[in-house]
Amino acid sequence: MKKVLLFIVIFSLNFIYAQSELVFVYFNAKPNKAAFYANPNSELTQKSLDRRSNLGISLNDQDAPIEPTYIQNIVNLGFTVTDYSKWLNGVAVNATAAQVLVLQAQPYVQSVESFAKNSTVVFKTEKINKLEEFNKNLLTNFNYGQASAQIDQINLRSLHVNGFTGTGITIAVLDSGFPTVDTGSTYQRIRNLGNIKGGYNFISKNADIYNTSLNNHGSIVFGAIAGFIDNSFVGSAPDADFYLYATENGAVEIPEEQLYWIEAAEDADRKGVDIITVSLGYTVFDDARYNYTYADMNGTSTFISRAAQIAAEKGIFVLSAAGNSGEVPWQYISAPADNAKVFTIGAVDSSGIVSGFSSFGPNFAGVIKPDAAARGTATETVFNNTATAASGTSLAAPVAAGGVACLLQALPSNISRDFIKTKLRETASLFPNPTAQGGYGILNFGAVLAVLNTAETTIHSDFEMFPNPARDFVQFKTKEKILSIKLFDQLGRIIKSEKINDNKLNVSNLETGVYYLIINTEKNSYTKKLIKE
Repeated sequence: MKKVLLFIVIFSLNFIYAQSELVFVYFNAKPNKAAFYANPNSELTQKSLDRRSNLGISLNDQDAPIEPTYIQNIVNLGFTVTDYSKWLNGVAVNATAAQVLVLQAQPYVQSVESFAKNSTVVFKTEKINKLEEFNKNLLTNFNYGQASAQIDQINLRSLHVNGFTGTGITIAVLDSGFPTVDTGSTYQRIRNLGNIKGGYNFISKNADIYNTSLNNHGSIVFGAIAGFIDNSFVGSAPDADFYLYATENGAVEIPEEQLYWIEAAEDADRKGVDIITVSLGYTVFDDARYNYTYADMNGTSTFISRAAQIAAEKGIFVLSAAGNSGEVPWQYISAPADNAKVFTIGAVDSSGIVSGFSSFGPNFAGVIKPDAAARGTATETVFNNTATAASGTSLAAPVAAGGVACLLQALPSNISRDFIKTKLRETASLFPNPTAQGGYGILNFGAVLAVLNTAETTIHSDFEMFPNPARDFVQFKTKEKILSIKLFDQLGRIIKSEKINDNKLNVSNLETGVYYLIINTEKNSYTKKLIKE
């Protein structure tokens, strides 16, 4: 009797569940848009408006807020509305087939689109794409004097020693939550600077982004950019500003998480962020009706990829981890890494070899993905009070995002983001011969800065430094008068600063290793890498 009853209960639950699905209700207008255009600051901060102005991007109807009476009308029909998007101009609700017909009949509704891709109700037993299991690597002690290796691999140290550490650039990190970021000593420097500007938990709809019950994936991702341990670890953009958004519930895989991400991206745009970095990817869900196929990885099929493209079109530099499916049957990149306007990051190891787990491109439409790569195997980062290491494209993406922040600080604010992306690809290690797993290869931020002719790193043929490697002295051949020289170690700490009269610098007392020089002349400033024997 119990077995029969159990069968009836299970059958009933499945029947009820099958009748309802997550849909997005698109509205057909924004009646309040005139008021927005008359006063854009009512919806967007001045920093957001300045980004658009600098890049020649006009306001459009996507920027106007959603019509609140339309949302209330949906509620009055008996639906629960918790998630909505002004960019897509609509709300998400769970509805039966009959209720969809009612929604479509409303005069303010343009259309209704289902999130479901498959009609058969099959409950998933295994997740292909999920957050990296970082916990098993935590609290392991490493020699983090070598944290600089991942910075040097993408030639970012030359920007750091020139003072380009992300100052004034705002990064939004969209992830699972940020436990210990409010208390851990490895985040103390960024807190003391006042550079965590805010955030929100779009999962629970409150400001609780630091709760220790949240998955720590976001904290470790954030640490790769902003973490700091004196003399031991420096993130890729230690002086950037940040907004932290919880959008991924690590305990489940549900399509609503795409909506949380979209809402966070819209808020990031309101705040005027310059960069969004995402180390999340979506392909399959707990309810297989919503599962994607590789054919859906065309850059525009998924809700999250559409929104990521809109963010990029607003002038935000969007970076996404490629995914960690290179060694599982799925194999390919995930959403939103599939979008053409998203800069997708694959993973390499310390030797520059592509990490086996790094997902394959191209996207289904044939767009080359990933775009480039950074350190993703045994990447140094921080969590709570200690340095640690973890692997995954989830680490490669924030390392690269920090590099982009430093680059944006160094460049004029009106340089096209698409142009910067092009130069990042053209200066990467494999250009012009990309691979399916490594894209155009390892990023080279110093080379991009040189190509774009900023004064600090412009390479002039009439300036030479020799010998290099050096043992006792370094000489400079130039027609310009050298005013001063600053010498930095690999962590960006200044070792010496002095004036010279004979174009010769004594390095005999330096320990063996790699150093950086900034040579200021009466006309230019040069950055050089020095190897001390």
